[in-house]
Amino acid sequence: MTQENQPRDVKELTEEESQQLIRNLYLKATKYLADKGIVTNSVTAEDSRYLLPIVSVWKLNTLADGTLWVISGEVPCDHIPVKAAATAQEALRHFSMKWQLQAENIMQSSRGDETQVKFAQLLVKRAEGLHHLCNDEKLWK
Repeated sequence: MTQENQPRDVKELTEEESQQLIRNLYLKATKYLADKGIVTNSVTAEDSRYLLPIVSVWKLNTLADGTLWVISGEVPCDHIPVKAAATAQEALRHFSMKWQLQAENIMQSSRGDETQVKFAQLLVKRAEGLHHLCNDEKLWK
């Protein structure tokens, strides 16, 4: 494991800090959807998961688009239909594969655009991190 893929030291959060961070990650996820014109109706909290402060995966019900998995945190916000993954763990795996493919497509079509190359590299790093998280079974018990 390279140094950049190793988990960073994360200080213990108080219950109040954890709750505030969860609220912020939820707001980030719903704002992301709102920016895409998708209005959320409710959250299925029992299926949503978060590894603070790194990532959260929300199962959100929307008014017109059905139920979606939405990822937020120290990763790009993204969403997929709930039919693409039955659980939050599977959703992380799906996002990881999706970002790997997206990064490859960007690299092939970027024509040396430095901004696009940097974004593709970010996607690869985040995809690798998600891959490690979704394969760490002790997080999913």
